[in-house]
Amino acid sequence: MGIVKKRTSTAGQKMTDIDRSVLTKKKPEKSLITTKKRTSGRNSQGRITVRHRGGGAKRKLRIVDFNRTTKLDINGTVKAIEYDPGRSAFLALIFYSNGEKSYILASENMKIGDEIICSEKTKIKNGNRLKIGNIPTGFQIYNVEISIGKGGQMIRSAGSSGKVVSQDGDITQVEFPSGEVRKVLKNCFATIGTVSNSDHMNVRIGKAGRKRKMGWRPTVLGKSMNAADHPHGGGEGHSPIGMKSPKTPWGQVALGKKTRKLKKYSNKLIVKRRKKKR
Repeated sequence: MGIVKKRTSTAGQKMTDIDRSVLTKKKPEKSLITTKKRTSGRNSQGRITVRHRGGGAKRKLRIVDFNRTTKLDINGTVKAIEYDPGRSAFLALIFYSNGEKSYILASENMKIGDEIICSEKTKIKNGNRLKIGNIPTGFQIYNVEISIGKGGQMIRSAGSSGKVVSQDGDITQVEFPSGEVRKVLKNCFATIGTVSNSDHMNVRIGKAGRKRKMGWRPTVLGKSMNAADHPHGGGEGHSPIGMKSPKTPWGQVALGKKTRKLKKYSNKLIVKRRKKKR
């Protein structure tokens, strides 16, 4: 795994990409793909509710098994490591001993032929999934379930991992990639290891056209607009925004304001707040 430089037509384009030599299959498993209608950021009334979305290359949506409890105590074998256009991590195609197939999030250093299993209590091995109460403290985990039976919801992006901090009664304390420490019920499941494709964050896009193929449309600075179109707009040239803090196009405070509800039900589960970004 690593970063490779791409051949470019101009000196200004410094594009890089992930070394995909670890991938073993180009076409996805037909039985495990589906389609999803694109909205380009529009709601049911046709109004744009999410800006800067639209276009891009066509994608086939992979059906990923984030839960794996339907295959409890059934041995599986890694048959392929594949690319998924819908996420930053790679996927592993698993063939189970009962004849079923499924996609799961591939862990770092997962290889073809590796044997994995999902069980309430099993060997602490890269790619195995088990109840978080049966994982010793200090081990790296990902695809963490925080609501019993709902499947993995947290720590699913490329290169991320959490850590089991402590075991206390029916509660396990887990440190998330943000630095937040949270209480999780011991009956929730988690996967051992780190999410694959850790070099994803080091990729340089290099040019606007590549971003358009990813489904992102151009973004314009607020202070380049007219005063009628944005709170930062107006003035001569690129004037300062003229206000205490940046705002969204609709006048709400942006960049740094906490949006979490003060009385959110899960506040009592947070032991330590996430670290501030510098």
